[in-house]
Amino acid sequence: MSGFNPQRGFGIYVHWPYCARVCPYCDFNVYAAKARDTAPLFDAILRDLEGWRMRSGAREVDTIFLGGGTPSLMTGEQVSGVIAKIDQLWGLKPGAEITIEANPDDAHRFADFAAAGVNRLSLGLQSLDDARLKFLGRTHSAETALAALIEARKHFRSTSIDLIYSLPNQTAEDWRAELTRALALGADHLSLYELSIEPGAAFFQAVKRKDWSPLDDERSADLYEITQELTVAAGYPAYEVSNHSRGAEHQSAHNRIYWSSGDWAAVGPGAHGRLTTGNERWAIEAAEKPGEYLQQVKTNGLGWAVTDRLDTLAQARERVTMGLRVIEGFARSDIEELNLPLNADKLAEFTTLGLVTQQNGRIALTPSGRLMADRIAADIAP
Repeated sequence: MSGFNPQRGFGIYVHWPYCARVCPYCDFNVYAAKARDTAPLFDAILRDLEGWRMRSGAREVDTIFLGGGTPSLMTGEQVSGVIAKIDQLWGLKPGAEITIEANPDDAHRFADFAAAGVNRLSLGLQSLDDARLKFLGRTHSAETALAALIEARKHFRSTSIDLIYSLPNQTAEDWRAELTRALALGADHLSLYELSIEPGAAFFQAVKRKDWSPLDDERSADLYEITQELTVAAGYPAYEVSNHSRGAEHQSAHNRIYWSSGDWAAVGPGAHGRLTTGNERWAIEAAEKPGEYLQQVKTNGLGWAVTDRLDTLAQARERVTMGLRVIEGFARSDIEELNLPLNADKLAEFTTLGLVTQQNGRIALTPSGRLMADRIAADIAP
């Protein structure tokens, strides 16, 4: 390994941990917003960015991603302040992608975000059905969601919508109708996620209590196949397991940095980043609880609570796992430069089964293989 490779990209992730309401399917590091004074967190994020700049050295920033939580609860002034600070510390590349995640309820702030420099908005619709929105714990209605997308398209060069499927008792006909409707809305990008039951989420306890049962794997696979069929027909082919775009220019450049094992600074409570310095690569986690994060930044000038040096084996496994998520897969040379062999027997087996392709020095998943992405990655990685 020969240090940071600018071709893999350098991004900044900003985690805003507060939500108007914590959704029952979410296991992220989030907290109810209530009537909090967010000025101390904003100031800590700016100082944390300064600390990251000292560690990363001079680089140009390809992307900024404001995620959460609900970063659309930030004020326009806070968003502008973060972007300006990043530009001051590193410098933004011309045309840098600057994304904010938003709830439909916050559409009145979209103009302010655009004025602050945001050029891409990811809208958490989650469903176009009011009953399903209620089940998912969302505070907005389908009508509010549609109005928010119309507002977003006025202000940003690229808009993305999130939808969740494989909900309890959801039929193929239900999902086909909902996705067909979503594809007609004119968004530039769609992130389409199967509902997953995570241990840290309220839904995990609900399933444990047998309040309801998740969709079985076979029916979920059927809905995934419908997703691929409809998105391709509508001109939104998958470029990653869960992500679809109308043209390469609307793909998430920030997520591309993750999938190509690039570097990204990560600030805010519980944010996870990656940093390559010299010949070492580090996995970095900020202190999780907002109060602990504020104290960590105050004491050390950085929010870092965990710093793990990734050995070549960990790096290779990460490159395989992340690289297989995108349609073009990963280059064999990405693993070979770490001097670690892939599991040739498993690779041959999955290729014979039609789950993996090996062409032009790249290893990728077939559409069928994408249903087993995590298992295949674990089996073929060194």
